[in-house]
Amino acid sequence: MIIIKSKLKVFALIGLILSVISLFTHFLLARYTGQSFDGYRASFTIFSWRPIFQNLDSNRPTHRRLWGPVRSLESIHPHANPRGHYEAPALKINGFIFVRIQGGFHHIRNSICDVVVVARLLNATLVMPELQSTTSSKGISSQFKSFAYLYNEDQFIVALAKDVIVVKTLPKDLKSARRKKAIPSFRVPYSSSPDFYLHHVLPVLKRHSVVELVISDGGCLQAILPPHLEEYQRLRCRVAYHALHFREEVQELATTIVNRLRASRRPFIAFDPGMTRDALAYHGCAELFQDVHTELIQHRRAWMIKRGIVKGKLTVDSVAQRSNGSCPLMPEEVGILLRAYGYSWDTVIYVSGGEISGGQRALIPLHAMFENVVDRTFLSTFGELSRIYGRERHLVDSNPQPPPVQEEKKNESWKTSGPRPRPLPPPPSKPKTYNIEGWWGWVAESDNEPESTVTELRINAHKLLWEAIDYTVCVEADAFIPGFDRDGKGRPNFGSLVTGHRLYHSAASKTFRPDRKEAVKLLDEIGDHVYQANSTWLKLIRKHLSKTMLDGVTEAFKSSKPQSFLAHPVPECSCLKHEYFELSNHTSSPSNHLPLGVNLGVEYRCPTWMDNNVVSQSPKYKEYDEDLDEEDPTTSTLFFGEKSGNNEVNGEETNNKEVHMEDQEELEGAER
Repeated sequence: MIIIKSKLKVFALIGLILSVISLFTHFLLARYTGQSFDGYRASFTIFSWRPIFQNLDSNRPTHRRLWGPVRSLESIHPHANPRGHYEAPALKINGFIFVRIQGGFHHIRNSICDVVVVARLLNATLVMPELQSTTSSKGISSQFKSFAYLYNEDQFIVALAKDVIVVKTLPKDLKSARRKKAIPSFRVPYSSSPDFYLHHVLPVLKRHSVVELVISDGGCLQAILPPHLEEYQRLRCRVAYHALHFREEVQELATTIVNRLRASRRPFIAFDPGMTRDALAYHGCAELFQDVHTELIQHRRAWMIKRGIVKGKLTVDSVAQRSNGSCPLMPEEVGILLRAYGYSWDTVIYVSGGEISGGQRALIPLHAMFENVVDRTFLSTFGELSRIYGRERHLVDSNPQPPPVQEEKKNESWKTSGPRPRPLPPPPSKPKTYNIEGWWGWVAESDNEPESTVTELRINAHKLLWEAIDYTVCVEADAFIPGFDRDGKGRPNFGSLVTGHRLYHSAASKTFRPDRKEAVKLLDEIGDHVYQANSTWLKLIRKHLSKTMLDGVTEAFKSSKPQSFLAHPVPECSCLKHEYFELSNHTSSPSNHLPLGVNLGVEYRCPTWMDNNVVSQSPKYKEYDEDLDEEDPTTSTLFFGEKSGNNEVNGEETNNKEVHMEDQEELEGAER
């Protein structure tokens, strides 16, 4: 028996040694082998995400159509520097402006840009804005406070040194006066005019040397300013795109996630669903879900009606709202549009957004159409996310205890009863608890939603950091598509800020702006046969998306810009490249032959140094651009035929002749 046990130990030891050698060899192969192991290495880098890819040929016209720049927008370049006489901040100021900002990520970003312009307009010193959602709640990080919780304070001060004086705190005497509520305060209306500040706020500022502004609607200055204040529009761009840098820890994690997305050496799409409960309630889109979320959205709409936010009826025909483009595109619909446009099953799609009504279940159809659908939780570890929150104290009410039984409330019969057995005391009353992830019990009990718990307040603060990460990824993405462009008050939302940022920094990058009304019409036409779509319908989808990449820019000028300048910072913050500027001076050229930048009103020529730094398109690239929008697949296996065909590569050799024939078939199919 002892001999048998000894042999078992020997065999176990040999097996362990062989396992270690095998694992070591496995890692060596993964590290030092060629291109065939790129995807495997990426799976280690990207933690829980193991990407699956087919063969990629970046030289094909299809690839250039899907990921290449938009030629009509190549004329536009960012230029937010002052262009005329622009004085430095005066040494003699009228006083201090202290600002409290309430709201979500896009409200805060809009409001900060506005208050800097207001401080410049009133010749005042701006005290670092206070973000109510991070400082007035218990349990939030004690390491970061107010503005510094989300943004880099030092970068903000240095970047705006030539525009406005920014200080971190009020002087001691004014700080004590504020604690005593002895300084004048204004609750600023949404989209106030410059005259409001000059006629109402400025006299009070001069008299008291300090004023407090409370901003809760995501914008305290009108989006479109008079022509003589055009320099103030460019100041907004300098604030939003150059001064507002995220806190170092947040920026590092966002950059790490972008690098992990690019580790596979593949371009990726960013998708912002925009399906928040407030947006769906405001626009009457509750019936899109047909489950418990419908009840929750309707409850929120009733709350909005009661407070005057919504002026319509409680019951709204969601089908009609969807048909006229007032509801978000569902993730399934966005997936169908992208597949119809030509993106393959293995395309990497990054889903942004801190809240998606319907939860992960709403994303299931998108996962079914694309293998590599990820978000920040896929591309970061729990420890990395925890580190950006800072040190947070223990939550006292995270596990509420039932109230103690009071002796004086026991039944008299129980007290005076004889020896046991005797009746049990009445059970203590249990506190009401609600499962936020599922059914919210308060919907059937009260018109008022319960007070936010400490845990919920902390999560709301964390959402600012999550959206900061998503914002960075969306701006850096090779292509971006929003599911919706309105928030819970009918104003531009997170997705609109991203499209505006991309329009400023890289106008020619692939940014889809689908016309929801037309997209829903096309989707409804094919109905139940969408997954066996014919080439005619696919061609219509492609033409629609290609067209709205340009028409969506002009449409944003009409609909989004009057409510949020950051949603469309053109033409004030843009310039024209040299050759396009010369072309615009030829009045004989018809407007439809001019670049879109000229038609958008961009009249300022880019500086010479900027023209020299712009990398022009290669002739080979331009050769295909005119025909790329006409390509159209003729296969009926668009959505679920992803793994059929010859997708594998034998060695490193590529049959260029076969690739050329495939592209030619696509072009001929479009002509037919």
